[in-house]
Formats: sequence, structure tokens, C-alpha cells
Amino acid sequence: MKRIARPYALLCALVLLAATSASEAAAGDGPGPLGVTVVAAATAQADQVGALFDADRADRLAGGHFCTASVVHSPHHNLVVTAAHCLDGAGHGDLVFVPGYRDGQAPYGVWRVKRRFLPEGWAKEEDEDSDVAFAVLAEEGGKGVEDVVGGFTFATGVATGATAVTLTGYPDAREVPVRCTNRPILHSRTQQRVDCPDFTGGTSGSPWVNGDGQVVGVLGGHEEGGVTPDVSYSVVLGAEARELYRDAAADP
Repeated sequence: MKRIARPYALLCALVLLAATSASEAAAGDGPGPLGVTVVAAATAQADQVGALFDADRADRLAGGHFCTASVVHSPHHNLVVTAAHCLDGAGHGDLVFVPGYRDGQAPYGVWRVKRRFLPEGWAKEEDEDSDVAFAVLAEEGGKGVEDVVGGFTFATGVATGATAVTLTGYPDAREVPVRCTNRPILHSRTQQRVDCPDFTGGTSGSPWVNGDGQVVGVLGGHEEGGVTPDVSYSVVLGAEARELYRDAAADP
């Protein structure tokens, strides 16, 4: 996951808490100024983003999340997207996803991950250009997660920087999500980057959502998302991501 030292993450969290108290009222009124990170207001769009936990934390969520994921449209209404390094199994067994997670609460339920789809480039050699993955979730009460919270459109082939994007993620030192809007730029032919402060460890997998509700990036990629809290990376979503989505979306 995003490789940020925990002491620094805690310091960032304290600074963020103080800095966002005055801007919380504006958080639900639109994207706000570019490059400013605030606590994410509880909106319909924010609730499509959630935190990943080890399954043994399902009954005691507080303090247990380690990555971020988001619901994306699929035929079976059961799909989330995140970073491949969040799902590759290293250090984690069975997982659950909690959309709209805040302060130890699961307002839209706890959803079990039943299958994981990782691209070949990551499965073979943990290629940073393949750091995107999907998880298929089990139904709850006869419904898919998308039936409950809705979902974003997963979009590939969108030009980097065509519009600003909004990142929403769960720092591991906080129990609420944060968000930031800015315009991404190319880091390389296969990687894109965005300047947003205080995206510390735990925000890996955060969706980059444009104004059309499309996920056009997923926090990860270069250095598993970045080595500083102020610059985050994503794979440029192209053919490999498109084929992976098709495979995962076909899974009932």
C-alpha cells in the first residue's frame, strides 16, 4: 500500500483535522479549490467508496482498515475496483469491503470478497504498470453492493488531464475518508500522477473520479502509489485494465 511511514501519517492526520474544521461546511458543496484535501462529506458519491478490512475484523471495524476500494457498474452489481497490491494476498487472507465506512460504523453493510481478479503483469512479477484489480463481492440479503450504494463507471482510454479528478480515500490513521480534487498529469507513458496533500498510507486503491462519474485512475502504480503523502500515482488505464474489467464483470 502507499508507502508512508506511520509517524508521519499521524502528524498529517492531526494537521488535516485542524485545517479541515473550517472547510467542512464547503465539503459537500462541490469539489472546492484544486489541490486541497478535506474530510469527505457523506454524499451519495462518497458512499460508493469504502474501506477494505481483513475478514476477522468484520465485527470490530474501528482501526482495522488498510486500503480503499470503490463500487463500479457491472452486470451483476457486485464489483469493486482497487489497487492490485491491496488484493494480492500478501499479509491478508479473506477480506471484506465496507462502503461509506465512518468511525467504526458500516452504514451500508459489510460485504465479503468472494473472488479477486488481478492482471497477469501483477500476478507474475508485481509490475507497477499493472497495479489495478477487481474484487467480486458476495450478495447480502439478495442484493449486490451496487443495488445499495450505486456505482461509478470504470473508464479506460481517457486522456490523462482531460478534466480534474476527485480522489476519495481512507488514510489508515483516520476513521473517516478524505478527498481532494486536482488535475492529473502524465508521469510516464504508463503512469499518471496528481498533487493532493495528505493521502497517506491506507489510501491505496482510492478512485480518481472525473466529472462524469467515471473512474479514470486508481491510486497505486508507481511505488505502490507514491512515497510522499502529497503526490499520488495511478496506472494509465488501458487495454490490460479493460480486459481485466470484462473478465471480472462477467463473474456472477
